[in-house]
Amino acid sequence: MKFKKVFFLCFIVVCFVVKGQHTYTNPILAGFYPDPSICKANGYYYMVNSTFAYFPGIPVFRSKDLVNWKQIGNVLDRPEQLDLEGLGVSRGIFAPTIHYHQGLFYVTCTIVDGKNNFVVTSTNPEGPWSNPIWIPEVEGIDPSMFFDANGKSYIIYNSGPPNNESLYDGHRTIKMYEFGIEKMHVIGEEKILINGGTDISKKPVWIEGPHIYHRNEYYYLIAAEGGTSEEHSEVVFRSKNIWGPYKSYDENPILTQRDLDSNRQHPITSTGHADIIETKNGEWYGVFLGCRPYEGNFYNTGRETFMAPVTWENGWPRFDLGTKEVKYKYPTPGNVKLEKGNIFYSNNFIFRDQFEDTVLGFNWLFLRTPKEKWYSLDKGKLKMKTRVPSCSGTGNPSFIGHRQQHSKGSVSVKMEFKATQESEKSGLIVFQNESHYYYLCTSIKNNKPVIQVFKSSGKSLEELASQYLSSNTPIKLKIRANNTTYNFLYAEQNKPWKTLIDNVDARFLSTKVAGGFVGCIYGMYTTSLRNKTENYALFDWFEYVGNDMVYNKKTKDE
Repeated sequence: MKFKKVFFLCFIVVCFVVKGQHTYTNPILAGFYPDPSICKANGYYYMVNSTFAYFPGIPVFRSKDLVNWKQIGNVLDRPEQLDLEGLGVSRGIFAPTIHYHQGLFYVTCTIVDGKNNFVVTSTNPEGPWSNPIWIPEVEGIDPSMFFDANGKSYIIYNSGPPNNESLYDGHRTIKMYEFGIEKMHVIGEEKILINGGTDISKKPVWIEGPHIYHRNEYYYLIAAEGGTSEEHSEVVFRSKNIWGPYKSYDENPILTQRDLDSNRQHPITSTGHADIIETKNGEWYGVFLGCRPYEGNFYNTGRETFMAPVTWENGWPRFDLGTKEVKYKYPTPGNVKLEKGNIFYSNNFIFRDQFEDTVLGFNWLFLRTPKEKWYSLDKGKLKMKTRVPSCSGTGNPSFIGHRQQHSKGSVSVKMEFKATQESEKSGLIVFQNESHYYYLCTSIKNNKPVIQVFKSSGKSLEELASQYLSSNTPIKLKIRANNTTYNFLYAEQNKPWKTLIDNVDARFLSTKVAGGFVGCIYGMYTTSLRNKTENYALFDWFEYVGNDMVYNKKTKDE
């Protein structure tokens, strides 16, 4: 798919050379791209991530070198594959994994609060992918496949404690079935491979996200442990038999940031949920999720995808961070260069879409599954129907969003909208979940055009600021992020930007306050709240600016 008139403008030089060594910048996928899984096939690497209640589900990224990534599609891009109606924002698609075996790609995943675990397949990672094949016997989350050299296949996953009797809060297990790929069904009985975690006497919590690899004479099982917040970690076990028993590595965890000073500069926290891979040159790297707080444990960008080298020591893998801290820059695999312009997912950049394509780009997200065509692209405009469903509910509102990938930056649009009643509103939203968002919109009040900023308050809205406008349309809207605050601005016709309200608390939308597993989304959003209407909003363009990565400044050696 081509992005026409979509510009990527770098603020900084991203191809560093330190004594001849090229480096890449973490996160490699900035913003809400959690739970990475990776595989390689036909000279390329492929990676997928969780999307929870956003549609389409499970983005697919491709790279020839682990450094230059491009989204090539989405696994679940048809309504019959993924029905998210009624699900909370942090439910739905949890922790997909991708594997390649004998000409076929496999993605396994869980729809939490839905029909649970499934597998889909495709001969082409760009799609189309099959409809889900459900695996009801696999009770739990985070299913992953393993294809052994002897021709047998397995599915491994997080599940409940033995006999469903928890010894403590967070007591989970890693279980496995043999899996027949011809009929896509489990074989025999499930078996517990890991009970509790690395040392059950210490009550380890939330063992999950398992993967199995075979190297030399051992089967290696890696998994996340400690929960997805600051105690998150990655641990490893091994056995000479795929069914175990598995021995925990004496120096576990192999990745964590939980013991570091919380006051360190530009911290990366909550690291874990990893997948490792061997490169074409025999190097090993691992992808994993992490977070970039702007203050304390506050972050609005969600859990992001990072990458770091992996080394093998005495027959065990471990992340080679260079120091105790995950770094923002590491040497590129094989000393490859970062391609200029290919920085839409990492570093500082400007992204601008003028909607001149016939279809939306892969980066755009809907809130749950659109079951009717309420939007269109025509002559350089995105047309969105003003409908009753709202972002406070669990349906599919007229919302098309882009991830907040930086804690500092801005998003702006040019919009045409003429409200006919006070319930009709259209504009820009910065959205975390059904009860945590800010909405900059135009409407009418006392039969006069008005611009407003609302804060969600349960299922109602609290007006923070408003200003009457000289005309209905067109208008430009902007939300500016500055770590702990958002500023809301507007510009009528070709007039200068005006601030409607500034220093609005961004921490209200942080994961720490709002909860859940997602990051913030900037969305174009139009709603009639309670009353049906035949109105539409027209968006001329959408521009995203991200410039928070100050730690990418050159050092004296570069």
